[in-house]
Parts: sequence; C-alpha cells; structure tokens
Amino acid sequence: MGESLSESVLTRALSLVEESFLAGSGPGGQNANKVATEVELRVNVFRLGLAPAVFARLKALAGSKLASNGDLILTSKAHRTREANREDARAKLAALLQAAHTLPKARAKTRLNRVGKTERLKVKKARGAVKAGRGRPSSADW
Repeated sequence: MGESLSESVLTRALSLVEESFLAGSGPGGQNANKVATEVELRVNVFRLGLAPAVFARLKALAGSKLASNGDLILTSKAHRTREANREDARAKLAALLQAAHTLPKARAKTRLNRVGKTERLKVKKARGAVKAGRGRPSSADW
C-alpha cells in the first residue's frame, strides 16, 4: 500500500498549471522594475484526482498556499529570469506533491518497565503530598 508520486500525477499537474508573471521584488536591480520575472503558478488540486489520504497531507503541507476554491498557488522570484523562476516554481510543485505522497513514519509506542512505572508513581505521590500540604489547615491539624 506504499503510495508514491506517479509520473501521471506529476504530468497531469504540470498540464493543469496556469502561470502568470508579475513585476516582483527580488534580484535584478533596476531590471526588476521593468521586466515581470516573478512567476505565480496555480493548479487546481481538485482536478488532480488525488487519493483522500494524499489530499489531506497535501492540504496540511500547503497551508495558506491552498485557496478555498482548491487552487494551489506557488510563487518564485529567487532568480533574475522568467525561465529560472518557472523551473523553480515547477520544482516546488513537484516537491510538494512528492511530500504529500510520502507516508509519515509510524510512531513506535514506548513501553515503560515495571521499575520505571513504580518510580513514576512514587514521584507522583510525593508531588501530590507537597501540593496537599499547601492547602488551608483544617481543624484536625490543631
């Protein structure tokens, strides 16, 4: 039952991508003011046909990048050129989908041995006695 990112999911995601370019901040100097190099990548996750468990993990991983209408919005402005930013945004999408398809490692239950359990109960009893001694004195204490 190991879920892995199939090529079909990634190619489907890349085929559904809508890109727009913005004049964003970032590297480029004065060139950044006149050339729209920042890329905003949108893909509707409802149209990807993900398994419910994968969708739930993707939703948790994406956080605020996932809009209420199902659009996953990723931006990239780390590079000076459109092509480099486009590749960076697509790599982010692939990494996010890969992380969503990866099952989280199951937590191994810890087991306390008999000595550890009695020690823990003894410490709890002592702590309870300290707290009980803080209360208002009763008439029996006179």
